[in-house]
Amino acid sequence: MRFDKSTNILIIGLGVIGGGYAAALTSKGYRVYCITKEEGDIAYAKERGIITDGTTELDTELIGRAELVIFALYPTVFIDWIEKNQQLLRPGALITDVTGVKGSVVERVQSILRPDVEFIAAHPMAGRERSGVEFSDPEVFIGANYIVTPTEKNTKAAIEICRELGRVLGFGRITELSPEEHDKMIAFLSQLTHCIAVTLMTCNSTPELEKYTGDSFRDLTRIAKINDKMWSELFIMNKSALLSEMDAFSLEFERLRAMLVAGDSEGIREMMRRSTERRSLFDKPKK
Repeated sequence: MRFDKSTNILIIGLGVIGGGYAAALTSKGYRVYCITKEEGDIAYAKERGIITDGTTELDTELIGRAELVIFALYPTVFIDWIEKNQQLLRPGALITDVTGVKGSVVERVQSILRPDVEFIAAHPMAGRERSGVEFSDPEVFIGANYIVTPTEKNTKAAIEICRELGRVLGFGRITELSPEEHDKMIAFLSQLTHCIAVTLMTCNSTPELEKYTGDSFRDLTRIAKINDKMWSELFIMNKSALLSEMDAFSLEFERLRAMLVAGDSEGIREMMRRSTERRSLFDKPKK
């Protein structure tokens, strides 16, 4: 299939990421339709020109004419949709996703998907702590990272269309990883960080701490305002990799604690110098 402004695009799941995709694509002149659970979300998106049209129904005509289908659903909901409804997809359709775990999702979907429909997985490394289309903002994609996770079942054409989608959405760095490499990486860069933020917010229940905090604590715990349904699902689906990263973090934290107990100021400073040097690599490029 081709990917240009005449392509019929369908987004299934109009939450914060699906809404952001829709807004970004519409602003570039693409026609975007959606299927989502809440009628209010469709009304909101239509009023603001985020989508061309949408429905809460399993509209066979809308699905059947879609050439590019973007699934912005929880992983298990995405798999369930494919199991129950893939017969509605148009022959030759290309489907992609935004899910934050790939190994089990990609393997399952590609194993059950019709041979005349191709699934190329991707992960936009951008989002917000709030959920819902009303909090979607295509600006979060600008300059952010976008990861395509192809397998041997994917064609070069599908991979290139998925990469082009990332470019159209405004992502600054587009890379490719295998689903297994992705899940190991995401366990550290995303899931572990959410575990730390959640633990910080639950390990001390002293009343009225919010009256005394500074920006460092607010910045460090920004992601602790978390979608518990989605993130618990992501943690469990990537359990092995996440547990490995949690163990590595615990060992390093214990090393810092041991230096503190011993009064090893030079050891602490050396760890901080390494931290400062490495952190500078993660700054976003200036626009």
